[in-house]
Amino acid sequence: MTDRPAFIEKQYLGREFIPITIRLVLAMFCFAAYFFTDERERNGDLLVVVGFAIIIISIIMGFLLHFRTRIENKSILVDGLWTTRLVKIDLNSIVKAEKGEYSRYLFNNPVYNLHTKGTIRFYTAGKDAIHLTDRDGLIYIIGSQQANEFLRAIKEEMKK
Repeated sequence: MTDRPAFIEKQYLGREFIPITIRLVLAMFCFAAYFFTDERERNGDLLVVVGFAIIIISIIMGFLLHFRTRIENKSILVDGLWTTRLVKIDLNSIVKAEKGEYSRYLFNNPVYNLHTKGTIRFYTAGKDAIHLTDRDGLIYIIGSQQANEFLRAIKEEMKK
């Protein structure tokens, strides 16, 4: 039993390229619409406020931790935002661990502990994921931006 985890990864909500781009395009649209409004009416001023609000929210979301993944003591610990519960996956019950794609889709919503059709998903950003299968046939899909290192740490911890 060691005090230091074998692997730690933090994933933040606002750091994915596509959602940042969408928010910045919306903010630019608000500023452009403000610029082209006639006589700078009071409703036109609202566009500037909304544009700055979108930018400020984007900055705040860049520092908002969605979940943290740790590997320690032959288990994977996934804990998320404020009211989410700690999820502990025992590596003794895992029969297969492999790297794969999270999803074939271009746009994926961030999820934490989503149970659907025999799978449990954890995802924030990126395209890679680790697929874990336990003895009961339940599949855990954990999205990771450091999938190779995550898989290596899982396999090393399973050997212990």
